[in-house]
Amino acid sequence: MLLIGFIFTTHNISTIMTQDERWQAQYDQMMTFMNENHRRPSKHRLEEHDMLNWYKHVKKAIAKGNYPPHRIEKFALLQQVANKYRRKNQYE
Repeated sequence: MLLIGFIFTTHNISTIMTQDERWQAQYDQMMTFMNENHRRPSKHRLEEHDMLNWYKHVKKAIAKGNYPPHRIEKFALLQQVANKYRRKNQYE
């Protein structure tokens, strides 16, 4: 089966991640990034856009009220770390 230039074979099917696995991978990547770099992902660095977009997407989904409770609990921990590295106005 050909789908947008990607051929699905039995080898590729076994490596496809579930939605929960992808969410957990994004969560882990974001948490590792903030713990290693002591800052949030920047909108000015292209290599960090995916993490920042995922973070903003999850925040908006939670605000709409259509997000699984087990993910909300984990995301709250991520937000605690993110708030620790929130940018502060240098002139205050």
